[in-house]
Amino acid sequence: MSGSVLPTPTLTTGSLQTGEVDEGSILVKSRGIVRKFGGLVAVNNVDFDIPRGSIVSLIGPNGAGKTTFFNMITGYYTPTAGTITFDGRPIAIESGGKITSKKPHEVTAMGIGRTFQNIRLFGTMSALDNVRIGLNVHLKSHWWDSVLRTPSMLREELSSITEAMALLKLVDLEHRAETWARNLPYGDQRRLEIARALATRPKLLLLDEPTAGMNTSETREMTDFIRKLRSELGLTVLLIEHDMRVVMGISDRVTVLDHGEVIAEGGPAEVRANPRVIEAYLGRAAAGAESEAKA
Repeated sequence: MSGSVLPTPTLTTGSLQTGEVDEGSILVKSRGIVRKFGGLVAVNNVDFDIPRGSIVSLIGPNGAGKTTFFNMITGYYTPTAGTITFDGRPIAIESGGKITSKKPHEVTAMGIGRTFQNIRLFGTMSALDNVRIGLNVHLKSHWWDSVLRTPSMLREELSSITEAMALLKLVDLEHRAETWARNLPYGDQRRLEIARALATRPKLLLLDEPTAGMNTSETREMTDFIRKLRSELGLTVLLIEHDMRVVMGISDRVTVLDHGEVIAEGGPAEVRANPRVIEAYLGRAAAGAESEAKA
């Protein structure tokens, strides 16, 4: 499963940046994204790019619109307005005054894998079978091949087992292949969900709070693992994360949402020092105190 180690990319992303952007370096391009739920504007006119080979974090207070944005990239929600393209192909486009969006399984087949804030595994299925489900999007056999047990189906089944076991080894769970998912410790369940996402053979991996509920040691291991996915598999990673130590330690770039709008974007150090970010997380008084301390 390992590939060649990639160099850290030169980042050119940013709706708040000026200057020329190399379009070929952008894997995901979102323009003017709006998502309304009745009278509530959850995401408001967001431009957001993800460069190939980068680790990008999307952060913000609770209710800022982060997961809603995730769900539009993956086809779970259709934007109210705006366009999203992935690797030059449309996910959400406007046609005849109407926004149409790919379905989640179509987005997965395009090369986008994801995990969820609340773990979504098949609890009474083995770890191995959970990973094999992720491979289904690439299987060629039909239902009648299963009924007839055709040679091509049997070869494909063996191949899927081999690939799933390789992914379990990657996440250090090959020894738990036959264990029901619900019987795995919490940290192992998180890694199993990532393995299932990797089984879809993504170019872009979306991780929704991958270290939620983990202790310091587990968080450090997960952070190292995410770096490994980028360096060894050449993946681009977008994550939502509330642990600022993780965000600042792993990200090439950080985008901050507040009330559905981008309020800051840039490198970790730049974003961490931004008064609007401090205000969004800690309140106006804290932002003022921070500015005075630096003066």
